[in-house]
Amino acid sequence: MADARRPEFTAEQLAEARRLMALYPDRRGALLPVLHLAQDTFGYVSLEVEEYVAGLFELSPAHVHEVATFYTMFFKEPVGRHVLGVCHNLTCHLLGAKGIIEHLKARLGVEPGGTTADGRVTLLTVECLCACEQAP
Repeated sequence: MADARRPEFTAEQLAEARRLMALYPDRRGALLPVLHLAQDTFGYVSLEVEEYVAGLFELSPAHVHEVATFYTMFFKEPVGRHVLGVCHNLTCHLLGAKGIIEHLKARLGVEPGGTTADGRVTLLTVECLCACEQAP
């Protein structure tokens, strides 16, 4: 019997994780897609989810934590159904990101990192979305 607090994939999701691992000569190459699968399943990548994924890969939880925290697309806590990420790095800042962020804060009624009261939208500011040519 599974622990109610321990995240676990369904049989189908576990099969998909194993299929992804088999695509790479070193199965660690599937870590990012399996973390995406985990986030889609559990809503965010908690420490418990990191530990579960680490077990699937026979990696240390610290290794999975390093990967999950390096990439901004993995959320460490619950987020809204829609996530708005606005770059505030130099190019975007110079081309108006600050005004966009202020408008979104006022319109949504939340600070960056916050989620609207109805749980629908989370507002984030991020370092770079790699679209400088389209800034902000």
